Amino acid sequence: MKKALAILVIVTMAVSAFAMGGKDGAAAAAGEPATIKLGGTWPLGDITGKQGSMAAQQAVDEINAAGGINGHKLELIVIDDEMKADKGASAFEKLITVDKVDMLIGGMASGVALGQIPVLKKYNKVYLATGAASFKVEEALGADANWYFHLHPWDYNQGASYAEGWAAIQEKYPEIQIKKLFLAYEEGAFGKASYDATKVLFGADDRYIIDGAPFKSAALGGGDYAAVLKAAKDFQPDLFLWAGWEADALPLLEQSKAMKFNPGIYLGAPPGWPADFGASSLANNVMLYGMWAPSINDISPVSKKFYDGFVAKFGIEPATYFAPLSYSAVYIAADAIKRAGSTDTEALIKALAATNYDSPLGQTVTFTPSNIIKHQGVKNQKILQWQNGRQEVIWPFDAATAKPVYPFPAW
Repeated sequence: MKKALAILVIVTMAVSAFAMGGKDGAAAAAGEPATIKLGGTWPLGDITGKQGSMAAQQAVDEINAAGGINGHKLELIVIDDEMKADKGASAFEKLITVDKVDMLIGGMASGVALGQIPVLKKYNKVYLATGAASFKVEEALGADANWYFHLHPWDYNQGASYAEGWAAIQEKYPEIQIKKLFLAYEEGAFGKASYDATKVLFGADDRYIIDGAPFKSAALGGGDYAAVLKAAKDFQPDLFLWAGWEADALPLLEQSKAMKFNPGIYLGAPPGWPADFGASSLANNVMLYGMWAPSINDISPVSKKFYDGFVAKFGIEPATYFAPLSYSAVYIAADAIKRAGSTDTEALIKALAATNYDSPLGQTVTFTPSNIIKHQGVKNQKILQWQNGRQEVIWPFDAATAKPVYPFPAW
């Protein structure tokens, strides 16, 4: 009788382990619940990837400290994709086949995402993506990628929100008038897609005249912006926008100052900024696009909880919206697994599709269809400005923390 009961207990534990992914059966049989594994890739040499992975680990640690997911511990396995498509693809292959992760999260660069798509389609592993803005990624995925959940806005989502925001700002602040826009864009998939989307969304409105030119990002061996800045200065734009990486932020400003190029609005759109950017005198009154800023702590308790936890754990301030975005990804994944009661693909897809998460971004995240995929999360960006070392929200007005400073001061 005792032997039969022992066998029954072992079988029950094994079934429980199978329900949560089918791994760690021996540990479960020994009385330890199976560990749930999340696998993620980020470019760890860039501040966006580094802080994104840090914030994801912060969320994992918070969830485990609170008891895990239905009694199961959560583990995060991170691989550096080095912002290279082949590295990102091989990382996903390893995470799926060797590390046996239950779900994928993370990501940043569109070029890397394009390289990872064949691996994703090969295994149909559920993926909650924090990066990739280029519409080309969505096109490559196709409408049947039901296992793909995308948190970051697509470039056309971002462009639509920018057009809406600038129209609202010009109406509210008549002294700000924009006719000519110039976009300096890094020559990769991210920058080119940003330029194409800008031309479509702003160019369709007769009130705007659009021009632009590419540059090689300092993150990829470039760093000489003389040609693109000269083209911009000759165009005499009311709004100058650059789309590149964190490594371009200060060099672009330094070379702009040397050329005495100071448009009415000087705006940057990298996924992340240098950690000490706000301390530079060059930063003051530079505008930016983003999904989050520390000033959102003033209006969102969830943002403040994330921010305080990040600073306490790492001793630095989060300097990129990829930090709260990646933090959100882990919580969204954990909540879906908890509600599904399983890491089975179909159950997990169904649970993720029903997400309703009050995020540190200052908005509630749900998933709705975009142009092609079924599960798009955030569809808007915010317009912010560096003021006295702090990122202030300028638009949308219901989340605004300051009024815009205009025009961008002469050097």
